[in-house]
Amino acid sequence: MNTIADLRQHLFRAMESLKDGKDPAEIDRAKAIAEIAQVIINSAKVEVEYLRVAGGKGSGFIAGNAVETPAGIVGVTRHHLGG
Repeated sequence: MNTIADLRQHLFRAMESLKDGKDPAEIDRAKAIAEIAQVIINSAKVEVEYLRVAGGKGSGFIAGNAVETPAGIVGVTRHHLGG
């Protein structure tokens, strides 16, 4: 399954290839990658909005955000110590 973390990893690789002085990526290819990434990100925004409104479960693209809560519990607050 592809996740938001996978997308980030691919985008960072594409960005690094643009900076490669010996064998830079083609600008048109980089633009195409950015456009596709934007479409994926926009679809994730729609998914998040759906989850917020309908209270449904996500597709798994955004890992760790869907939290099962017992009946009567309306939210979860997580506190993290350290960095």
